[in-house]
Amino acid sequence: MKQSGFIEGLTLLRDRDFARLFTAHLISYLGTAMAPIAIAFGVLDLTGSTRNAAVVIAASTAGQIMILLIGGTLADRTSRHRMLIVADTIATISQLSMAYLLLTGQATVPNLAGLMLITGMAYALHQPSMTGFIPQMVPREKLQAANALLGTARNGSLTLGAAGAGILVATVGVGVTIAIDGISFCISALLILSLKPKQQVTPEAASFFTDLKLGWVEFISHKWLWTIVLQFSLIIAALDAVFGLLGPAVARSHLGGPIAWGIISGGYGLGTLAGGLTAIRLRIERPMLVGSILVLFFTAIPLTLSVPMSVPVITLSAIVGGFTAQIFGVVWYTTLQTHIPPHLLSRVSAYDHLGSIGIAPLGIIVGGYLYEVIGFQDTLHLAAVCVVLPTLAVLCVKEVRELRTIN
Repeated sequence: MKQSGFIEGLTLLRDRDFARLFTAHLISYLGTAMAPIAIAFGVLDLTGSTRNAAVVIAASTAGQIMILLIGGTLADRTSRHRMLIVADTIATISQLSMAYLLLTGQATVPNLAGLMLITGMAYALHQPSMTGFIPQMVPREKLQAANALLGTARNGSLTLGAAGAGILVATVGVGVTIAIDGISFCISALLILSLKPKQQVTPEAASFFTDLKLGWVEFISHKWLWTIVLQFSLIIAALDAVFGLLGPAVARSHLGGPIAWGIISGGYGLGTLAGGLTAIRLRIERPMLVGSILVLFFTAIPLTLSVPMSVPVITLSAIVGGFTAQIFGVVWYTTLQTHIPPHLLSRVSAYDHLGSIGIAPLGIIVGGYLYEVIGFQDTLHLAAVCVVLPTLAVLCVKEVRELRTIN
């Protein structure tokens, strides 16, 4: 009897190298899930200012923006495998340094922001490298299952990490929580070091700027790609403000503190876990049409927070948001990996990521400012509008509606 798509997908975990990559995701994102919550509450406790918290949180995204294109080009040109190890090593050092400053009472807004900037640079090396690295680890026909399982590892960790972060911050403090994140990056680096991927397809020798240009030409040649990236530039700016600042601030002032936000964030992680398991067996003929419709459900969290409703109701909305976000993520990365030539994949991924997060720091800073000027309710309503309007615009694009899955 033929195995179901779900069981067939799970058999990837029998492969030694893929199982280690899965474990690296699980461990590193367990710590990473704790870090944003810890930093938000740490800076709020240190200064009492949402504006200061916004600056520190936004520094990570700023670091990504600074070198994303360099990271994508180097990943295509050199070795994605080595780039992943370098990225995790840099993140280990920056997070452990941050933990030391917090534990010794030497933390300030400038030095925390500087270290968050470095951590963001590590993310900029990691993200485009990983997008191109996955096809080196699994055959083409198993890419969706691989993306779903890795997404499940990442976001399943959010369930434990985010739920545990509130408790850890309240009991052992911000410094220890950040230290756990640093250790998780170290373990991830060691696991990735042990992998044996297929040989990477590299482009012919060219200048760095020629490589950048070729990546840009490929990026803009796909209308479905660049229009959705523009859409997400607004969505991510709004949702980064919600998850990174507005949510913790509302929890602190109206819902009882960090434990409440940990529960809500844990609900989001639970939703992504369910979405990842569901996505293993999904066969979507028009991935970007279905994915764009799912994006509309991202508004559930800011709208329930804006009331604010009770913690259980907000947590339920977070589960819905996480479920739909994870399915979108799986179909998005699988579509990129099957529609973009392998030797250009990391560069195109870098343009994708750069465009998506390009104004995210501004979103966080504006969110912190509006929170203090017009209040949390109107600020969260504006965040929901920033999800709905660009999504409706993207659904008007023919190429988005008609793009087909490549088997």
